[in-house]
Amino acid sequence: MTEDQPPADLAATPSRPPKSGTDVIAGYLKTLPHTPGVYRMLDAEGEVIYVGKARSLKARVSNYARLQGHTNRIARMILATVSMEFITVRTEAEALLLEANLIKRFRPRFNVLMRDDKSFPYILIARDHRAPAVMKHRGARNRKGEYFGPFASAGAVNRTVNMLQRAFLLRSCSDSVYESRTRPCLLFQIKRCSAPCTGEITLEDYSGLVGEASRFLSGESQTVRELYQRLMQDAAEKLEFETAAKYRNRLWALAHVTADQSINPEGVEEADVFAAYQDGGQTCIQVFFFRTGQNWGNRAYYPKADRALDVADVLDSFVAQFYDDKPVPRLILLSHDVANRSLLAEALSTKAERKVDIRVPSRGTKSGLVEHALSNAREALGRKLAESSSQARLLEGVAERFGLPSVPRRIEVFDNSHISGTNAVGGMIVAGPEGFVKGQYRKFNIKSPDTTPGDDYAMMREVLTRRFRRISDTEVLEEIETEVAELIADTTGNPVDVPLPQDEEDVPDEDQVFPDRPDLVLIDGGLGQLSIAREVLSSLGLHDIQLIGVAKGPDRDAGREHFHIPGRERPMMLEARDPVLYFVQRLRDEAHRFAIGTHRAKRSKAIGVNPLDEIEGIGPTRKRALLKHFGSAKAVSRAGMEDLKAVDGISADMSRKIYDFFHERPQ
Repeated sequence: MTEDQPPADLAATPSRPPKSGTDVIAGYLKTLPHTPGVYRMLDAEGEVIYVGKARSLKARVSNYARLQGHTNRIARMILATVSMEFITVRTEAEALLLEANLIKRFRPRFNVLMRDDKSFPYILIARDHRAPAVMKHRGARNRKGEYFGPFASAGAVNRTVNMLQRAFLLRSCSDSVYESRTRPCLLFQIKRCSAPCTGEITLEDYSGLVGEASRFLSGESQTVRELYQRLMQDAAEKLEFETAAKYRNRLWALAHVTADQSINPEGVEEADVFAAYQDGGQTCIQVFFFRTGQNWGNRAYYPKADRALDVADVLDSFVAQFYDDKPVPRLILLSHDVANRSLLAEALSTKAERKVDIRVPSRGTKSGLVEHALSNAREALGRKLAESSSQARLLEGVAERFGLPSVPRRIEVFDNSHISGTNAVGGMIVAGPEGFVKGQYRKFNIKSPDTTPGDDYAMMREVLTRRFRRISDTEVLEEIETEVAELIADTTGNPVDVPLPQDEEDVPDEDQVFPDRPDLVLIDGGLGQLSIAREVLSSLGLHDIQLIGVAKGPDRDAGREHFHIPGRERPMMLEARDPVLYFVQRLRDEAHRFAIGTHRAKRSKAIGVNPLDEIEGIGPTRKRALLKHFGSAKAVSRAGMEDLKAVDGISADMSRKIYDFFHERPQ
């Protein structure tokens, strides 16, 4: 694999702005090979705006060297391109896998992008202990053991682990708890664990249970059932009724594992089902997971894609990105045939090191699974569009009730939390046309020496200043860059590329580009807090951001809030049953919840902090010796030099360092 850098003659110089568009792309054609590879297009800021793959880099890039024959989306992308980067690979399948990896890494604005790319939970049978445990696992799979999944939710994992405990009596405790047990725990008493920790079962017999659980999760569920049925029958014939009852209970538990699933298709042991539905300019992709003949849940995705892209094109790019960091099943079922289906199957087979089959079924059981997933995608997208419509009406109501010049597209709500000034934090939550945007929530640790502990006004001033100074600095920098660019253009006389005319349906919807700066700021507080916010925004030159103070009404009753608006002498109230009032209450409550949660997390962390950890040279051994000798960190802080030297492992120099740490810092 090799990577090519842009030609030197295309680089920008202080006296010449960088070229863009077809001029740049044509400059690469002389040196590009007729081999598979991946290309990246970059804009003037150096941001990757598109990642693509090609069977022949030269043939593909030559298509971009002309403006005719492209959609407006591709034409805009070409005009924005200032430089390109290339990576050559051995096969087109490798190019497909690399393309998916780079798209997830750079998130270019002209590619189809996965959203809500959270990690999936798995079941782990840990093999790094003599008595393996069964547990839920999420994240990097670097622990030795067997991983089974993915599951669509943590709840699905917990239910399955619960059933596995009943059926196979595997332990779920941590290794440290296992080593410290002297008698069986409650799980043994309620027949959820065989208690290998205290020798209630031999490690050899326990290993047999682990093997049976592993075979069950690997798809040999029928084999395990037949084994238990045979053992139960043998025990009954020998009049060993307690043993027979034990195997009967395991069979019941195994039956419950599969009966708990909403769909249990025959003949589908291991498969992922992808169904895509498109409406209103948006696409929903439902993914169902089937393992060991069981439905392990589903998840809905709403990828970010250009409105002009066909549903099959969105699905094609989505599937490649989906498996960039996930295990690949033996069978993948799609609702639509995609252009790269055979290539995708080859690439995923290479990744999985075994054959992967990708099908678009038209009849039979597999077709029914796809139809069920497609129905779920249709319903999920309908709910999302309805919620977005409802949210849009609420935002319009906010603009109408409070006399705003336009409908807000980004609302920020601020609240502070502390106890007598300690562990003070500020919280900012964000809402927009699609509801709460939790990925843009921010917390602010109150750390300015000028902020008096417990002074709510000073804390609000610090939080708002830190938040909006960043916006102000960014806007000033953009103005300077624009002026410099115009000055260079006027001086050099170089022509400026003019974007092509666009069809109305191809123009990016401004509402779909979520802004970085708020249109409306809600402050949880009365006139005093609002005055602080006005001062901060005025000092930073941000005069177009609307402010509203939300104060609790008489007796602090919900529904009687007073709204303080700059320019109005008296606060206003909304009707008790006004949906806009409920909406604002929900925003305020979410900000309060976020601030309180952040404060509690900070307080809990502070409780667990030991000042001995801050002393250089104090590791776990010396820390343990000090606490054992004195009983607490507070007692260590009061100890004299001679007392400290009496502790094992504490030298005269170390005792001086410990003493100075506690007696030289301000109290």
